[in-house]
Amino acid sequence: MDTINIIFAVLSIGLGCFGWLAPRYTMGALDLRDGETTMGMSEVRASVGALFVGMGVGALFLGTPEAYLMLGFCWSGAAVGRLTSLVLDGTSSRKWIYFIVEAGVGIPAIALNM
Repeated sequence: MDTINIIFAVLSIGLGCFGWLAPRYTMGALDLRDGETTMGMSEVRASVGALFVGMGVGALFLGTPEAYLMLGFCWSGAAVGRLTSLVLDGTSSRKWIYFIVEAGVGIPAIALNM
């Protein structure tokens, strides 16, 4: 259980680093475009990047089942948002892949730490 929790936390940090430190790459992967201002990149750095880095670092720092449980709730929240988009905004293979990754981290992290 501890090893899987650490893997989920490191995965959060690793994926978050892309959004935080490589926002243009991440925007391309998410099919987003730069606008007239840099707010889009700022949002990617914050919500797709450093937020996930902070979640992973926090879970590793605390190292408690509750910390890893919260990590699972955060990833599951992202999966719920993605599923909402699949239902209301239309489907795409990219959305399904992201949903599977989000649910694939969130649900097991919750199940392991409840």
